[in-house]
Amino acid sequence: MRIKRTVNAVKKRRKIFRLAKGYFGCKSKNYRIARQAVMKSLQYAYVGRKRRKRDMRSLWIARINAEARVNGLSYSKLMHGLKLAGIELNRKSLSELAVSDKNAFATLCGKAKAAL
Repeated sequence: MRIKRTVNAVKKRRKIFRLAKGYFGCKSKNYRIARQAVMKSLQYAYVGRKRRKRDMRSLWIARINAEARVNGLSYSKLMHGLKLAGIELNRKSLSELAVSDKNAFATLCGKAKAAL
């Protein structure tokens, strides 16, 4: 007696079609093309998760640099000064200070200047 794969094959196809829902044209209707589109989109999603970390770091650096220049320092001088002063704040928290609490950031800039 031969084995029929009907149930498992339908489950497999259903999973792909569920992931391909909303794709344009054949990409959401045709299994073979939908499978390729889903595989590619999962690759893009994986790369995007890595990319987001880079993008956020560059955004933080841009915010810190903009506020540091208001206080008479460049980004690199500020970071070097903070390191010499023994202030270990990461870029995320520094950018949050630069956006929300400008007085505290100005204080940090003053300490960095003094350490330089």
